[in-house]
Amino acid sequence: MSPGLMAAEMLEQPDVLARFAARFDDHADRVRAILPQPLGGVVFLARGSSDNAAVYGRYLAELVSGRPAGLAAPSLLTLYDAPVDYDGRLVVALSQSGATPEIVTVCERLRSAGARTVAIVNDAASPLATVAEVPIAIDAGAERAVPATKTVTAQLLAVAAVAAALGPAPFSAADLAALPHAVRTLLADRAEPRVLAERLAGAERLFVVARGLLQAAALEAALKIKETARIVAEGISTADFRHGPIAAVDRDVPVLAFEHAGPAARDVRELVAELETRGARVARLAVGDAVPEALAVIPAVVRAQQLALELALARGLDPDAPAGLSKITATH
Repeated sequence: MSPGLMAAEMLEQPDVLARFAARFDDHADRVRAILPQPLGGVVFLARGSSDNAAVYGRYLAELVSGRPAGLAAPSLLTLYDAPVDYDGRLVVALSQSGATPEIVTVCERLRSAGARTVAIVNDAASPLATVAEVPIAIDAGAERAVPATKTVTAQLLAVAAVAAALGPAPFSAADLAALPHAVRTLLADRAEPRVLAERLAGAERLFVVARGLLQAAALEAALKIKETARIVAEGISTADFRHGPIAAVDRDVPVLAFEHAGPAARDVRELVAELETRGARVARLAVGDAVPEALAVIPAVVRAQQLALELALARGLDPDAPAGLSKITATH
């Protein structure tokens, strides 16, 4: 079975990232211009893969700004009509299509409640872009495969630009310039994810673990594996994994671990060692150290995409059109 659209769109990611990196400072400056003074905190608003990018934003924004950051609960506004006061908050709404009704509605309401608003979208003419004060268009081009790939990694880089507007970013201009090449190098290597897919193809359940700034990669990996390979995968932090889910691991429930040099690396290594001692099947996806930890989520997500694609093919599934899914999910 030919990999088709998903594989082709994955290969566009280095160019998409390079184009966004060239505008990175301009985007950060536009966000900086609307920041509340003082900044009370940052709230990310999203669903699906965009929500996983928002998790990365929550970690990075709080790390950089020294102010609280978190994730919005859209249902509080759309279903419970909760009164909120968002004065002094920056709201960052993420939607690849820019057309999810729920996200558009909540962004409008939070802006009316006093928030300054940024929208990260693929299309600057989308509904979400028109209701936010600062639209950031990732301009990844049309994405036809149902599993989002190039739009996710571009969103992650856009989130990094928002964080750079909040304070000193833990990466340099040289790191940004090196990112597209690092991703291109990973995409050229299909051997590791293919071998790993052969090992995991028979599993019906698995866990994906990481911690800290790579937590979003674990969440996105689990989502991609679920939607393309129909394996029940759960992305979880190594800390939360120890609080119960570890009991569900046996030879039939493998664990996939993401690791990068940084404060979280020791915890991941210790968990992997513990699981291996217990006889669990543990696999690692190498991210490499070509980029710093603060940007490593992007190559990690690329590796996750590769694995999900290879798993789908190994299981005889069409990765471009997962059953029951469409490109725009119209939650309200």
